[in-house]
Amino acid sequence: MQCSSTYVGVKVLDESRQNAGADDAQHVGSFRFFFESETWEWSDEVARLHGYRPGEVTPTTALLATHKHPDDRDAFETMVHDMLIHRTPFSSRHRIVDKAGRTRHVTVVAQPMLDSDGLAIGTEGFYLDMTEMHTEALREVDRHIDQFRKTQSVIEQAKGMIMLVYSVSDDRAFEVLRWRSQTSNTKLHVICSNIVTASSGVTMSGPTRQQFDQLLLSSHLPLDEVADSN
Repeated sequence: MQCSSTYVGVKVLDESRQNAGADDAQHVGSFRFFFESETWEWSDEVARLHGYRPGEVTPTTALLATHKHPDDRDAFETMVHDMLIHRTPFSSRHRIVDKAGRTRHVTVVAQPMLDSDGLAIGTEGFYLDMTEMHTEALREVDRHIDQFRKTQSVIEQAKGMIMLVYSVSDDRAFEVLRWRSQTSNTKLHVICSNIVTASSGVTMSGPTRQQFDQLLLSSHLPLDEVADSN
């Protein structure tokens, strides 16, 4: 099964590398998580972040949980549970404790991993070791992570509206949004943000259903033009 993904955290990665020092290989590593099998893959760098030699252990949810800082472990387990239920990626900044007992501050940024039909089959992204970074750099990463979360949230809201209006499944709703993004050559989060913002106050029955139809078709336009078209 083919899969593809696009990282939205590239800017974070580039900026963080500049602050992390010259030896990037020890600070950044990638991972994958597959929903159906609940299996993890991690790069040699992520293995080293946890204190292991490459190939020494196979990553599992249980193993990763044991390496979370005790104060962060419950949040990690909740995050994994929600990820499996909602089939969504995650982003967080938390602490891990490596094999030698050293505490590391890490940022994890992920994106959906899609099959050839555009369905989410997992999530993939990168770990960034923030332990030696300055406070200001940490604030900058937090800002990007917050923006990433908002982007994911607005996509879920737009999907929910389409599911309600057209009585379709989650996957079909996302297919509609992706189609509108591709045909209008507009970023997906812009399409979704315009739909969510412009649809406030629009009811979903009777003649106003036509308003939502028009809103969806004009969602690539600036908000003032979207309003004028309705």
